[in-house]
Amino acid sequence: MSILAKIAEIESEMARTQRNKATAHHLGLLKARLAKLRRELITPKGGAGAATGEGFDVAKTGDARIGFVGFPSVGKSTLLSNLAGVYSEVAAYEFTTLTTVPGVIRYKGAKIQLLDLPGIIEGAKDGKGRGRQVIAVARTCNLILIVLDVLKPLGHKKLIEHELEGFGIRLNKQPPNIGFKRKDKGGINFTATCAQSELDGETVKSILAEYKIHNADITLRSDSTADDLIDVVEGNRVYVPCIYVLNKIDQISIEELDIIYKVPHCVPISAHHRWNFDDLLERMWDYLRLVRIYTKPKGQLPDYTSPVVLPDGHTAVEDFCLKIHKNLLKELK
Repeated sequence: MSILAKIAEIESEMARTQRNKATAHHLGLLKARLAKLRRELITPKGGAGAATGEGFDVAKTGDARIGFVGFPSVGKSTLLSNLAGVYSEVAAYEFTTLTTVPGVIRYKGAKIQLLDLPGIIEGAKDGKGRGRQVIAVARTCNLILIVLDVLKPLGHKKLIEHELEGFGIRLNKQPPNIGFKRKDKGGINFTATCAQSELDGETVKSILAEYKIHNADITLRSDSTADDLIDVVEGNRVYVPCIYVLNKIDQISIEELDIIYKVPHCVPISAHHRWNFDDLLERMWDYLRLVRIYTKPKGQLPDYTSPVVLPDGHTAVEDFCLKIHKNLLKELK
């Protein structure tokens, strides 16, 4: 039985199962099995010999990296061309872009790399339409822009989220506040510092048993779900901020635009007419959470043209030195 068939079987069983306290234990087990199968899909058992995404990923440059993800023909290439001035082939048929097209913009002194990724289709996380390589590049980004067509239903947003979630990308979420530490002996030691609505000792033990973990310390510091626990045990999840870019607003009315503005994490634009780009750039800057550090030579004014840009939370002197050159650290007193 292929991995995809096993995944489909588990998903159908989960859909059939009613959700209540009695079935929570069983559902937790199914979720753990599903996560294991998904991981096998992402990393085939062939090891190093497995086919890689040839010529797909682009060397990382600049201070941050933003990937455009979306279905075919939603205007990703037009957006890149008009934002970064890079020519990415645009045509009136789907799958015009077949490889990753990079571009760079300078904004508030920072160099930001933009990646126009090929369109993904439903089933991309299972490897359809080179979807696996596309989503693998999206995993390395600091921010993901999900480009959607205003005229198409908002169900597309759910589909893309589902594809990315299936590949271990968590959008606009914080890592769950769960302590997980493996041990050599002593069994499962389970503590919850607050009331839990879903997880109890038995469910936690059965999920860990599915991963063949029989000795570990688990501390739940917030009300967590089985999915949160699985994410922590898997350990290969990436938490990426995400903006939903609704393109082609030149084809809708003002009243519809007012409704769209109420959707969270959302920026309506028109890539073709370059409408609302300043709002999009400002929102991108907010979500990237970059810190600009201006250096000052001795006895002179600070140089306000080229700051050293660091991600928020990594702004120690050590990070600053490494950003400039790794030899600086050795010579620093």
